[in-house]
Amino acid sequence: MTGGAGAGERRARAALTRVFEPGDETGGGWLGRFGAPRLLALLTGDEDEAAARLTGARPRRLDGYRARAAAADPDADLAAALAGGARFVCPGDAEWPSQLGDLGAAQPLGLWVRGTPDLRLWALRSVAVVGARACTPYGAHLAAALGAGLAARGWVTVSGAAFGVDAAAHRGALAAGGATAAVLACGVDTAYPRGHAELIARIAEQGLVVGELPPGDHPTRSRFIQRNRVIAALTRGTVVVEAAYRSGSLSTARWARRLGRYAMGVPGPATSALSAGVHELLRGEGVLVTDADEVIELVGAVGELAPERKGPVLPRDLLGAECARVLDALPARGCAGVAEVARAAGTTADAALARLVELHSLGFVERHSDRWRPAVPRRGTGEAPSQGT
Repeated sequence: MTGGAGAGERRARAALTRVFEPGDETGGGWLGRFGAPRLLALLTGDEDEAAARLTGARPRRLDGYRARAAAADPDADLAAALAGGARFVCPGDAEWPSQLGDLGAAQPLGLWVRGTPDLRLWALRSVAVVGARACTPYGAHLAAALGAGLAARGWVTVSGAAFGVDAAAHRGALAAGGATAAVLACGVDTAYPRGHAELIARIAEQGLVVGELPPGDHPTRSRFIQRNRVIAALTRGTVVVEAAYRSGSLSTARWARRLGRYAMGVPGPATSALSAGVHELLRGEGVLVTDADEVIELVGAVGELAPERKGPVLPRDLLGAECARVLDALPARGCAGVAEVARAAGTTADAALARLVELHSLGFVERHSDRWRPAVPRRGTGEAPSQGT
């Protein structure tokens, strides 16, 4: 085990992951006040002392905490994790991502981790990509492209291993030979959804699988919602690819904004209900992005800029200013003499003639005796060089 958390601290925190639900700020407040070993001792010790010291919870709730603490077996959990290739990382370890402290009393008690990379180092250069489970082919394509693009630039893609956008983002990063991490709402030894057992196993081999819940624990609706705060806190920013108005993935973006991270969205068709939540995000404080380069420009270091975006360069774009004016002076239909062209272009007849000859050599105009007209559009292209805009 890399890091500096003591054995007693680690054991107590592992036990407390059986006692408190993720994001429980009552437990987090007690932890900050008493420390993990003392808090565990209070929960498993004298009932009257626990009631006197552990204030802020109703008696029935405190009784529930005490019952779970009595049943906790942290040594068995730590042994089971080790046997399954996992480890328990907690504050005090060199591998602990300190940015999780931004969650305050809602920060994780510790994280169970599968995979060999260093969690803290990976989190320093990571981006969350989340979105709809029932995504469209458009959403899946963009999520995979983001995962692959981030991987190509040396960034870690973090998501939740769910169906849809999450899975596409993970697969995009894996296919590019890059780094990806899955944050689960269950034990890291539990494949959920079951249909993603192979994907989660691949992530554990090539990247990291992370969770707050101890080995064997199952997911619940509230655990999915609380999982999103960890995704937001670990990463430099969150990208939402597709999300309806009530999508849970929007909670990750809200957590990102609350924590001072970037909240980004990829726009979709205005008629798509699956993009309605993203569009609402973009109407607020969200930032519109379309690819990994634009994401990295926001969350990366100074100088990590997206390439300048331009439309195609057309032949007409390369003309000088006077040539362009002469070309514009030609009538849309029919021909014109040099004097007419010069008058319309605001130049002399000699200058107009010189420019017309130049345009003729470039294929922009045609000459009929002493009169001139725009070149006839080339067959198959739909337009002549002189009509490009």
